[in-house]
Amino acid sequence: MTTHALRASILHCTRDPGLAGDTSAVEYLRDAVVVIEAGLIAAVAPADALLPTLGADVQIEDHRGKLLLPGFIDTHVHYPQVDVIASYGAQLLDWLNTYTFPAETRFAERAHADAAASFFLDRLLENGTTTASVFCTVHPESVNAFFTESERRNLRMIAGKCLMDRHAPDGLRDSAITGIAESRDLIERWHGHARSLYAITPRFAATSTSEQLRAMGELAGAFPSTYVQSHVAENKAEIAWVAELFPEFRSYLDVYDQFGLLRDRSIYAHCIYLDDADRNRITASGATPSFCPTSNLFIGSGLYNLQQALSAGNRVSIGSDVGGGTSYSMLQTLAEAYKIQQLQGVSLSPAYALYLATLGGARALSLDDKLGSVVVGKEADLVLLDPLATPLLARRTSLRDDPLDTFFALMTLGDDRAVAATYAAGQCVHRRR
Repeated sequence: MTTHALRASILHCTRDPGLAGDTSAVEYLRDAVVVIEAGLIAAVAPADALLPTLGADVQIEDHRGKLLLPGFIDTHVHYPQVDVIASYGAQLLDWLNTYTFPAETRFAERAHADAAASFFLDRLLENGTTTASVFCTVHPESVNAFFTESERRNLRMIAGKCLMDRHAPDGLRDSAITGIAESRDLIERWHGHARSLYAITPRFAATSTSEQLRAMGELAGAFPSTYVQSHVAENKAEIAWVAELFPEFRSYLDVYDQFGLLRDRSIYAHCIYLDDADRNRITASGATPSFCPTSNLFIGSGLYNLQQALSAGNRVSIGSDVGGGTSYSMLQTLAEAYKIQQLQGVSLSPAYALYLATLGGARALSLDDKLGSVVVGKEADLVLLDPLATPLLARRTSLRDDPLDTFFALMTLGDDRAVAATYAAGQCVHRRR
């Protein structure tokens, strides 16, 4: 693989800036060069220092005037819900039964799964998302389709087969035995292969029996480098249902905990209605919450209290949660996150928003040694943003010479049009036409 370089303005977080946004945690290089070798970042420096050291054979893409960021990280999304997005008029449990489950039954057909995976990944890349934690369906072939397509694009992706042995329609249920056997086979096939990582994936506590949850915990113990992903405390009706099904447990989160599914590398979406004991337990266990603002608003679940989570030491990340979420764009997702915090009297700083979608997501997924910042030795997953992408952005971003203000304008007014290019392992996998 040849050495090549990108020239642009670089903006990234070097550490957690905190909710208020410590700007010393953000590095900005107005005119810089990133050298890429074998899919990794080999050098980063101001252009005037680095350009004279490069050989004549190094091809340089000149993107001056654009912002080069780490690729966005989406820590909760459902690829089988590509046809469910923007479905009208239901809250969580009705929404699942009316829209989601019927759509997911189609993934028993491999050709449908292949087409959906390809469409889904193209949407992520056109929005600058290079890594995601992805739910597949109960069908093993949905996982095979997903990883086949993600590996064809050489992406760092996490995904897993849903496990559901009750409270789901025919064609979407497995069993405590078959679900675990299929998951084990998929782990052995995909986990650690190329850039693929596997997540043990209970749909949510209500759709698994105690027998299946116990078996999942044992599987997680047998494969400690895998991930666990699920939903918790998203909707009040859901919480009441789980309490009826599992009356012996202290809380919804405690169900997962007692079955061995709350640990490092476990990602729980939503976490809206946790109490202090639950938040503290998330921190102690090493688990992480995924804040899903567009989904929480669209389905009417509630407003996530980011300040409480951070005060408890939670490593929060951000998820689009398509198809309950309404956009693949992490820029639009951050814009809704900002508004949700405003409603609670909290300002989400642009520095912390940048962190949530990049280094914060990488840390939540225990991938910050590989992803999340533009640092030598990390994988060259990058997104190039264009502050002049639309007339409105061009006018707004010309007003102040401040990179974080520019990023805030991009996240408030931007969408896929603001993504000029996306790179995976240094190779361009999307370029705006």
